[in-house]
Formats: sequence, structure tokens, C-alpha cells
Amino acid sequence: MPARLVVSIHDVAPATAAETERWCADADAFGIPVSLLVIPGPWRGTSLADAPEYATFLRARRAHGDEIMMHGWEHRAPGTGALPRRAIARLIARGAAEFAALDTEAADTRLRRATAVMNELGLSTTGFTPPGWLASPAAERALQRAGFSHTTDHFGVRDLRCGKRFRGFALSQRPGGSGERTAARLMQALSHRTATHGGFVRIALHPDDLHRPGLRDAALRAIDAALSAGANATTYAEVIG
Repeated sequence: MPARLVVSIHDVAPATAAETERWCADADAFGIPVSLLVIPGPWRGTSLADAPEYATFLRARRAHGDEIMMHGWEHRAPGTGALPRRAIARLIARGAAEFAALDTEAADTRLRRATAVMNELGLSTTGFTPPGWLASPAAERALQRAGFSHTTDHFGVRDLRCGKRFRGFALSQRPGGSGERTAARLMQALSHRTATHGGFVRIALHPDDLHRPGLRDAALRAIDAALSAGANATTYAEVIG
């Protein structure tokens, strides 16, 4: 099987409309689809329900061939749940790991809110990527009960219908972090190496990457490296079939 490439655009919301459009334009220049990770709840001052015109852009992207996925409700850790999981989430996801420590009731509540908003705006989906790629076991059970077909973590994508995993590490930048330059260099090297060996390349793009010098170019070089090595560009939904 040839190598596969999934490029995901994270933190898609009215507050990051300009950044999402920039990344989408870059994907279009490569002629590849993307998986758009949408935050439907209140985030950075607004919510999707307050900007229904933005849903028009997202529906057009889906018609263009992109995938729409749910990316939590508000992309902010609530400060409840098991302390060890919360501590790990803070370390890894900088306070964004909303689903990392949720119990069943809390996960159900957030999923219902998010689903209602997205369905109302014609953005229904069965794909879910938790903020920070972290979800508690209870949250994953809630996803299955709610009818979601697939979810992702740092190490791959999982078909929630049958449990099958497709392994592939998520390559992303760390804008402003101590490892920013190292992550940028590794992204290109690992993208090329994984594609050369017929693996599953995942490149995650974030809005804040565009505000740090050089990170956009690093991401584009990583995408080009995977495609040049023969990777077929696809979406998470297509990976699980």
C-alpha cells in the first residue's frame, strides 16, 4: 500500500477565519484535501452559532472535498476530573485538553451541545479529534454512544465502529515553545522518512503557526516532502473507509 498523508487544520472557528483560509489556500496550491477540526462553542470571544455566515465557508470547503470534524466544544480544559490526567493534559496541551479528564456525564453534555450547533448549521459529522489529542476512556465511550465513527490521538486514528487503529504519529509545530525550531526541523525529516517507507503521515496545522516566522514554510516543506516521496493525500474519513 502506498504511503498516505492527512493534513489537518486545527482550531477552526470564527476567531481564526483568516488563518484557516490561509492554510486552505496552501492546501489548494498542492491540490490536496484537508480535515478541518471545528470548534463549535465559545472560543476566543465568539462561537460558531454567533457567526452562521462562517458555516457557509465550511460547507463550501466540504463540497470542495475537505472533511469536517468536531474538535471539542470550547477547546478549554474545565478543571475537573482525575488529577493525574489533568496534570498530564496541562503539560502536553497547555490547558486546551478539554476531554482529557471528563467523566461520562460531562462528556455527553459537551458532545450534545457541539452536535446541536453543527447540525443546525449543516455541518454534521461523525469524526472527532479531541483538543490536545487527549480523551478520557469515559469520553471515548461517549463518542461511541453518540454515533461517532472515528477519532484521533497523537499516535493514529481509530475506527470507533470496530476498534481498528491506523497508526501514524501526528507531526505538529510548537509555536512559542522551547522546542519550536526542533519541531519544525523534525516535521520535514519525519514526513519524508515516513512516506518513503510507505507509512501514514499526519501533519497538523494550527492558526498560531502562522504568527511565528518560518513555521508556515516548515509545514509546507513537510507536506511537499511527503507528496514528493509518493504519499497519497486523503482525509481521516477516507482512511477508515
